[in-house]
Amino acid sequence: MTIAPEAFDFVATLVRQRAAIQLEKGKEYLVESRLAPLARSAGAPNVDAYVRTLRANTGLHDAVVEALTTNETSWFRDISPFNMLRQHVIPELRNQGKRHLKVWSAACSSGQEPYSIAMTVKDHHSDLGLSVTATDLSEEVLAKARLGAYSQLEVNRGLPAPVLVKHFVRKGATFEISPALRDQITFRKHNLLDQPPMGGPFDIVFIRNVLIYFDVATKREVLSKVRRSLAPGGYLFLGAAETTIGIDDSWERVHVGGASVYRPREGK
Repeated sequence: MTIAPEAFDFVATLVRQRAAIQLEKGKEYLVESRLAPLARSAGAPNVDAYVRTLRANTGLHDAVVEALTTNETSWFRDISPFNMLRQHVIPELRNQGKRHLKVWSAACSSGQEPYSIAMTVKDHHSDLGLSVTATDLSEEVLAKARLGAYSQLEVNRGLPAPVLVKHFVRKGATFEISPALRDQITFRKHNLLDQPPMGGPFDIVFIRNVLIYFDVATKREVLSKVRRSLAPGGYLFLGAAETTIGIDDSWERVHVGGASVYRPREGK
C-alpha cells in the first residue's frame, strides 16, 4: 500500500515545521517505511490510519519527527575532514594560543562523530584540553551515544583496528568507549532552529550532511546561528556536498589537503 497524498502532505508539513526538513514529492516510500513500525506499535492497521491519529494526538509528533530524521553515520566518516582537523585546524588554533578546545558536533546521531573527534585530539594533540557538546533531535540516538556501547557491526564501519584496541573495552558482544573519552562529551537534545546549545563559544563546529535537507532560507538561518556561536578564529565543517557559497557570503572557504572548512569573513 502506498501512503495517501493527504497523509503524506500532513507528515511533510509536520516535519518541515518541527525540524525544517524538506520531504519532497517522491519521498512517499520513505515516510511509509519509517512510520510503519510506529503504526504497528500503535495498533493501527496501516500508515494512513496512523496519520489520522496524529492529527488529533500531538503527543505522537516527536516520535514521527525522530523516525524521519536520517541517522546514517560511521566512524571518521569521509576521512578528509578528520585529517584536516588533525593537520591544519588544530595546529592553527594552537598558534592562536588555544589550550582547551570547545567543539560542537551537531546532528551527532549515535555518537560516532563526537567520539571520532575526541579520539583524533587524544591521539594527535593529547596535551590539549577538550570539551565536546554533541547534539541531536532524537532522544533515542542520544541515549545510545551516551552509553557509548557498539556492536561488532557498528565498530566495523570505519573504525581502524588499532583505534578500536586503544579506545574501547570489549564487554561480551559489545565494545564500550573508554570513560576518559566519554567524559569529554556532553550529549544534549537540540533543534538547529533553536539558539545554539550551552557549551560555547565554540572553536570548532561540525554540522555535516544536515544542510542538504533544508531550504535556502533555513540554511541561512542555521549558518547565522552557527556563526554567532563561534569563538574568534573558529572553524565550521560541513559535509562534502554542502557549502556556504551562494547562500551566506559572511563565510569564507579554506581549502587544504583535499578538504574544505569555513571561517567567518572579517568584518561580517
